[in-house]
Amino acid sequence: MSIDPQHLARLRERYANAAGSDIFDPAFKAVAERIFSSSDRRKWPFADVATFLDAPYRPEALAQQPYDFAGLDVALIGVPMDLGVTNRAGARLGPRAVRAVERVGPYEHALRVAPLTRLKAADVGDLPMRSRYSLADCHADIEQGFAQIVQAGVVPLAVGGDHSITGSILKAVGRERPVGMIHLDAHCDTAGSYEGSKFHHGGPFREAVLAGVLDPRRCVQIGIRGGAEYLWEFSFDAGMTVIHAEEFTRLGVAEVLRRAREVVGDGPTYVTFDVDCLDPVYAPGTGTPEVGGLSSREALELLRGLAGIDIVGGDVMEVAPQHDPTSNTAQIGAQVLFELLCLVALSPRFAQRGA
Repeated sequence: MSIDPQHLARLRERYANAAGSDIFDPAFKAVAERIFSSSDRRKWPFADVATFLDAPYRPEALAQQPYDFAGLDVALIGVPMDLGVTNRAGARLGPRAVRAVERVGPYEHALRVAPLTRLKAADVGDLPMRSRYSLADCHADIEQGFAQIVQAGVVPLAVGGDHSITGSILKAVGRERPVGMIHLDAHCDTAGSYEGSKFHHGGPFREAVLAGVLDPRRCVQIGIRGGAEYLWEFSFDAGMTVIHAEEFTRLGVAEVLRRAREVVGDGPTYVTFDVDCLDPVYAPGTGTPEVGGLSSREALELLRGLAGIDIVGGDVMEVAPQHDPTSNTAQIGAQVLFELLCLVALSPRFAQRGA
């Protein structure tokens, strides 16, 4: 069967001498015009200092007190602290590893959005903390720092660090009104104090509920599995919706999404992603890996299905790069951060903005 000569002639007329930046589809063209600075040239993805999602770098935002987030819609911020881990340490290096990932974005093909063309977002660096030794002091600094971000009307998207961090972020994000939460994890993280400390990565969400900043009836925990089930009594007693990894497989992404959206409704919602929600074959670089988890494709499909929810903050936690010689864990961490940025762009607050 021969090629249709008229079809080939049309393609040659349009594309034979076209540059890489010559895009004809109106939706694609709108994105390309904001990405290519002139002609077909754009910055190399591996050039310059690495930042989250190749976003502009605003280190001056955290260089003074009070912090200055003027002009920003979203602050991408690192929290390199892992004093709250119970197993393998190393998540303090998560922000650095996620920043080093190249070529994530700028366009999300499934959601058809280029978030950095719609939002004023910047990598503001890593949150300053007064002591690398005191877990309690670190959490006080995290709560205070994120409170300043929220008070400035800026949406925080954080990269940790261990999951204890999220508890103090929630105390800032939910200070004015309790928020709901979509939580992807192998563990519910609702245990009590251990060894004299309430600040550990197995208990941030019990703390957040008891502090009145997290509404347990608007919380859904997805991907739960492993041998720590006996520690998660609080989740069930508080009214959280817990979807185990085995149920996820049986229900399928569409039904899990339906339940998650029903639970959080149209109220303010925080999304937290512990990379150990994924099976270790996809994300071995984490402190408490659990076999039998979600695939990276399932996780991305789930996140994309949250488009339109009122996302008021989010994070990616527990990337410990030294446990992953492939860098796959940092890669999925960066992709999830990008998906969270897309969800913010599509949230009710920003959805009216252009493509």
